[in-house]
Amino acid sequence: MGDMEFKTVGVVGAGVMGAGVAQNLAQSGVDVILVDIATEALDKATASIRQSLRMQGLFNKSGGGAKPAEVLARIRTTTDYDELAGVDFLIENVVERWPVKAEVYPKIDAICPPECVFAVNTSCISITKVGSLTRRPERVVGTHFMNPVPLKPVVEVIRGFHTTDETLDTTRRLLAVMGKEGIVVQDLPGFVSNRVLMLTINEAVWLVQDQVAPAEDVDRLFKTCFGHKMGPLETGDLIGLDTILDSLLVLEESYRDSKFRPCPLLQKMVDAGLLGRKSGRGFYDYGISV
Repeated sequence: MGDMEFKTVGVVGAGVMGAGVAQNLAQSGVDVILVDIATEALDKATASIRQSLRMQGLFNKSGGGAKPAEVLARIRTTTDYDELAGVDFLIENVVERWPVKAEVYPKIDAICPPECVFAVNTSCISITKVGSLTRRPERVVGTHFMNPVPLKPVVEVIRGFHTTDETLDTTRRLLAVMGKEGIVVQDLPGFVSNRVLMLTINEAVWLVQDQVAPAEDVDRLFKTCFGHKMGPLETGDLIGLDTILDSLLVLEESYRDSKFRPCPLLQKMVDAGLLGRKSGRGFYDYGISV
C-alpha cells in the first residue's frame, strides 16, 4: 500500500501526462482525485488508463500487481475543484501555457489545505513565477515527469527560489512511493532536460525543412550512432508537436534568445493538426487517430 503520509493526492489536468501520473499513483496504492474542466478529457483519461493497465497485464503474465479494476477504483474523476479540499499533495499537469497555469493556482491555493505541496509538472515554466501566484511559494516545487509516466524511473525535480528543503523531501518521498527517483535541479527555464531536448528536436525539424535528410534518416542516425532508443523526431511525435512548439516559445521568450526560435515547419505542422501520436500523424503516420 502507499505511504500513509499520502492518502489522497490531487491531480489537475487529465491530458496524457495527468492520466499517466494518476495511473502511477493509483498503482502505488494512493487514492487520486483527478480534476479537469472538461468531462470528455476525464472520460478519455479513464479509457487510456484502462487500456494502459490492460497492456501491462498482457506483458506481466506473472499475475503480480493490482488488478485494473482495483487501480481504477482508486481514481475519482471530477470537474469540481472543491473536491481537492482534503488532498495531502497536488500535482498540476495543465498545458504549457502561462495564462492557463496562472488561472489554476489562485484557485487551488484557496481550496487545498495550507500544508499541501503543489508540484508543477512542467518542462519549461518558472517554478518561482508559479509560486508567486500562491500564499505558499515555499511549498511549490517543479516535477517534470517524462512520458509515459508509469514506465520512467526518474523525475526532474525543480527547486524554485522559495522552495524549502522540507518540500523537496516530501516530494522525494512521494516519488519513492511511485517507484521513482527525483534529481533536483535549479529553476531556470527548460531546466536541464528540455533546454537541451527542445533545441535538439527543433534543429532536427530544421533538417527536414532544409531537406538535409528525411525524418527516418535523421532518427536512424541518432539511434545507431548515439544509442538513443528513439530519434529526436520520433520523440517529438511522442511528446506532441504542439507541446514542443509551446515549450520553444516559452524558452524563446524567457531567454530572449533567438536560438529557441521554432522552425516554421513545426508551426505549420501544428497548424495542420499533425501533432504526432496523439493525432495519428506527425513526422510519422500512426494510422487511425486516437
